[in-house]
Amino acid sequence: MRAGNDVRAAVSGILAVAAGVSVGELVALPISPYASPYQAVAAFLVDFAPAFAREWAIDTFGTADKPALMVGVGASLVVLAVVAGIVQARRPPWGVAVVVLFAGVGVIAAVTRPTMQPSYLVPPLVAGLVAAAVLVVLCRGARTTASDGQWSRRQFLVASGLIAAASAGAALVARQISRAGDVLAERRGLTLPEPTTVADPIPAGAGLQVDGATPFLTDNADFYRIDTALQVPRLSTQDWQLRIHGMVDDELTLRWDDLMAMDSIEQIITLTCVSNEVGGDLAGNARWIGVPMREILDRVGVRGDADMLLSTSVDGWTSGTPLSAVTDGRDAILAVGMNGEPLPLEHGYPVRQVIPGLYGYVSACKWVVDWEITRFDRAQAYWTERGWGVRAPIKTASRIDRPAPLSVQPAGRVVVAGTAWAQHRGISAVEVRVDDGPWQPAQLADQYSIDTWRLWSFDWDATPGQHTLYCRATDGAGRVQPEQRVAPIPDGATGWHSRVLRVDG
Repeated sequence: MRAGNDVRAAVSGILAVAAGVSVGELVALPISPYASPYQAVAAFLVDFAPAFAREWAIDTFGTADKPALMVGVGASLVVLAVVAGIVQARRPPWGVAVVVLFAGVGVIAAVTRPTMQPSYLVPPLVAGLVAAAVLVVLCRGARTTASDGQWSRRQFLVASGLIAAASAGAALVARQISRAGDVLAERRGLTLPEPTTVADPIPAGAGLQVDGATPFLTDNADFYRIDTALQVPRLSTQDWQLRIHGMVDDELTLRWDDLMAMDSIEQIITLTCVSNEVGGDLAGNARWIGVPMREILDRVGVRGDADMLLSTSVDGWTSGTPLSAVTDGRDAILAVGMNGEPLPLEHGYPVRQVIPGLYGYVSACKWVVDWEITRFDRAQAYWTERGWGVRAPIKTASRIDRPAPLSVQPAGRVVVAGTAWAQHRGISAVEVRVDDGPWQPAQLADQYSIDTWRLWSFDWDATPGQHTLYCRATDGAGRVQPEQRVAPIPDGATGWHSRVLRVDG
């Protein structure tokens, strides 16, 4: 009898929490996409998790870290719901107390959001009330007999079915509304500005005509995405604005039409994530259209003792960029276009920063809406608060893209191909070593600019047996990529990339 009661109590708990979450998501819609209780709790876990946990998630799941987190939060909710249901059936009202406690976590998560408004408190509070009410009602039927006013099995199943259907309906409506295509439709119809300065043509020799080699330009669909946004912001050009304040002579707020009225430029620039492991693929090269950032700073008059640009995304994430990287003549831009089309939503639509030579967490703020001109001794950005490097120049890196690791190759000529980068310094040489043999020069593809990666190839006269291939690059200043392996955090990985393969005779 107890087992039957517990099963019905567990179902009651799951349905109650599902109802609360669904209604909470529905209530959040007219407030803000960042008022979602589910998203707020997940973001709270990201922000306040210890550094080792975040680094483990990135290392383990890579670009799938966000789906993994959402699945983990969902699984935790199910466990919580089962506990609440069983406790409520056995010892009321302690099950309700469990639900209220978790609703309190939702409230705390809401008030700690960088974009927090008082209205953010409404969804988790409503979610908690609905979950508690449904839990009380359903747990009255958690026993297997209909005596003493308890529900029959049939009554319990009907009530459970109705609540499950209502919860699913609310969740579906919330999902459909949140995915409303207004911003997507706007993006499809958006015309990019004609740049007054176009990018230099890409020489035919900048790419490699080798199967399995990395293309010179990275397709938008293949471009890596690493950020803290659990839900991709849907910011329209009508709502976008950039507030510029702090250590300036004249504060300024730019709107979309203001940005479009400025002269834009087109540049090809390689971006790299600091989380990239040796040989990793968290780097991409794209054609960008945007407005030079230094021209905007010239408008506001930056004070002489300022040395930091603190940029804020619409979801509250921040990056801290050395002002010198914006004003020293490199092509730092507020980008609106990527590879000939408006920015994809996940890559910062409608406006993001692209600054060559620095890892993305200190430079490439997506969905940017605020610039504060300040100093490094007065402010910290999101990741620097968590112990990551402050200025984060990109380190020299190279990787082998083909042959595939652990592959079997025929004896004779094997073409080894790869990619190397040292943004804003350029690549002057790449060398390849087979096993413990001497370093041999690779053939470099044409260099497009010091702000893009450089492809390379090496003809190897492969002999039978198992072999390890190594590569290393030299930057434009003559500094050789170091051998010592250093983890990506806090300021970028170092070390020689290698691949093991077998050659058949």
